[in-house]
Amino acid sequence: MLRRMYDWCIDAAHKPYALWILGIVSFAESSFFPIPPDVMLIPMALARPNKAWLYAGICTITSVAGGVVGYLIGHLLYDSVGQWVIQFYGYGDKVEAFRAGYAEYGAWIILLKGLTPIPYKLVTITSGFAGYNIWMFIGLSIIARGARFYVVAILMNRYGVWIRETIEKHLGLVVTLALIGLIGGFVVAFKLF
Repeated sequence: MLRRMYDWCIDAAHKPYALWILGIVSFAESSFFPIPPDVMLIPMALARPNKAWLYAGICTITSVAGGVVGYLIGHLLYDSVGQWVIQFYGYGDKVEAFRAGYAEYGAWIILLKGLTPIPYKLVTITSGFAGYNIWMFIGLSIIARGARFYVVAILMNRYGVWIRETIEKHLGLVVTLALIGLIGGFVVAFKLF
């Protein structure tokens, strides 16, 4: 099953709808979807390393746009939709502490959490709920998300052949490590949030 999913993502890089799928996943991940765009970005950049920069740009733009939607959920709809998403991820009892932290450390929170596997939707929704300056939020999101996706682009562009061979040789191990990283991100978010 892992091989089929990986092969589908590799093949999708050559399809005309690839950028749309990547953009939709990246957009949704920043506001409500639990799966990070890296699951599409990495295989697509491996399939076409010369397009890695374009893929990182699409992820950055759509992730920030999705982040604005997450911000608006927190700002305008927190009592209904935003609170449901936060509760769904089990962070409801930590929102007030996180909100208080924004008064002093908002920029650092957005930058650091935007770079990590910690679910970014939690930052976007809470930023809106906390009333963080929308323009600062957008600027910091561009920096954090851009840095994250462009690091992937650099690695795939420079070492893509070696990375692809390694992934294909050890797909099960790579997916297991990625899942551990993703779960670790949720655990860290739960502890820090």
